[in-house]
Amino acid sequence: MSERDRVAESDQDRQPQTGVPHVAGDRDPVDHTGPDVTADELGCGGAGGPGEDVFMDSATDDVNQAIAGELQLMDPGVRASRERVRRLLDPEFVEVGGSGRRWTYEAMVAELSSRPDRSPDAPRYEPSDISGVRLAPGLVHLTFETVLGDVRTRRSSIWRKWDDGSGWRMYYHQATPVPPGVDTA
Repeated sequence: MSERDRVAESDQDRQPQTGVPHVAGDRDPVDHTGPDVTADELGCGGAGGPGEDVFMDSATDDVNQAIAGELQLMDPGVRASRERVRRLLDPEFVEVGGSGRRWTYEAMVAELSSRPDRSPDAPRYEPSDISGVRLAPGLVHLTFETVLGDVRTRRSSIWRKWDDGSGWRMYYHQATPVPPGVDTA
């Protein structure tokens, strides 16, 4: 056995064991920049055998629900409501903001609901290129860009589903400002 084969075999041994078999399309990104599409139209469904379409429908539904939560958090009316923000942020929430500041759940809830620019008629973040992937059951990663005024920001968030019926909540968020003149690719 070559050194390359031994490394590949040892890497396989270290893969996390989740108890959930990997199905083709499990980590294929779901792009939500255009009209709603099915898993088959994305090239994710149907090729892996029995049950895959159900799995992909579930993964697509999870991504859609996380995106819906993300869009709610961009709504100034939601951001102005301490109660609504609390329902959308995970109690273990952490954000690394564009300034580099680390935000916790309590700090973010207090900040969002107390800022004068968070009235329901305040400017709204304009999202684009939203895509997501289900990393595991109950865990979704979203990436996208926003524009607010003249500031373009690349964003990444992780959403976690709670089994207690409270649904999807943002667990982690990263915001990185994009300097003027930087390509969107």
